[in-house]
Amino acid sequence: MRRTTFFVTFCWLTLQVLALLCLALQASAQGRPFYLRNEDRVVFYGDSITERGSYVAFVESYVVTRFPDLNVRFINSGWAGDWVVGGGGGKVDERLTRDVVANKPTVATCMLGMNDAAYQDFDPAFFDVYTKGYQHLLDTLRQGLPNLRITLLEPSPFDDVTRPPQYALHDGGYNKVIVRYGQFVQELARQQHLEVADMNAPLVAVLEKARLADPILAEKIIPDRIHPSAAGGLVMAAALLEAWKAPAMVSAVEIDASHMRLQSQENTRTTELQQKPILSWTQEDNALPMPFDPKDYVLSLVLRSSNIVASLDQQLLKVTGLPAPKYALRIDGEEIGTWTREDLARGINLALLTTPMLKQALTVYAFSGRLHSVRMAQWQGVQVALQDETSSHVSEAVAALNALE
Repeated sequence: MRRTTFFVTFCWLTLQVLALLCLALQASAQGRPFYLRNEDRVVFYGDSITERGSYVAFVESYVVTRFPDLNVRFINSGWAGDWVVGGGGGKVDERLTRDVVANKPTVATCMLGMNDAAYQDFDPAFFDVYTKGYQHLLDTLRQGLPNLRITLLEPSPFDDVTRPPQYALHDGGYNKVIVRYGQFVQELARQQHLEVADMNAPLVAVLEKARLADPILAEKIIPDRIHPSAAGGLVMAAALLEAWKAPAMVSAVEIDASHMRLQSQENTRTTELQQKPILSWTQEDNALPMPFDPKDYVLSLVLRSSNIVASLDQQLLKVTGLPAPKYALRIDGEEIGTWTREDLARGINLALLTTPMLKQALTVYAFSGRLHSVRMAQWQGVQVALQDETSSHVSEAVAALNALE
């Protein structure tokens, strides 16, 4: 749990909130049916867009910080250049056996299509390979893992929004071809009763809105038009999390200062409410906010161009009955901002502020990136790259990297 002690200096000028970090977190029991379960092992399968991990890191960080009592393992099995039939990491059957089935996942996601359409106008021959190959992929997974829960991901966009179309000019741009591939994925999921998440339309909508607000900065959401930055990956992660029924609430507290009364609380335990003369209380929160780096201007543009904060990041504080016209908010002695009593009565979203809670969430997000580096070094750098070597040191290195992870 996160134990946070709030001290509110109840005077005419200052509202002071002090927060203390805790050593552990408790799981969120927010009453919504989140898709992942305790002891799940999640494998992300795909091409370089998955391998780079921009959306994977946000999904992992969300689950760890929002449901910290869930023991869930995340494994990135994306390989750059992959098609539905395989690629540089081997043919699809080899990839699935080594990189998915061997990890014994209970949940798998799959996103392929950017390379399969071959960066040209729609070609029925390529599309036929894609449709048949996708069906083979699913059949193979079901044979090896009969109880596997599968979420199909409609392929993310080629950016034809912030810059003129580059490929498939007769079709109006390459992303229109990608959308046709995504429509097949959606229909396949419907036919086979699988979960599906659209990684294309939400990101295109953000690109369109961001381009109107800042056309230069908007280009950095998908810098090379194929691989999303962290900001673009956030949109994709949000699409997957929403498909998995991820709750928006981090925590919520409402206090009536005039009557010294806790009005309501959600996903936290609030105790020790008192005023001597400082208004103070203690919260044991069950979650952390999303790890949104306030220094990332591209990510800030994405947040302004989407509903991600409303759908995934609500850490609400509401204080009514305050007598002074204006208050300064402090956490751990640092001033965060100032608000009028009317603002505080309406409620503020702490998730958008640089709080100790956000800083802790950012350390979790950074740690996820380090785990990703270890995983890729073990898997691609040693296990696969040296698979033909007979030295016992290879297996020792794999074991050591597994232990490090």
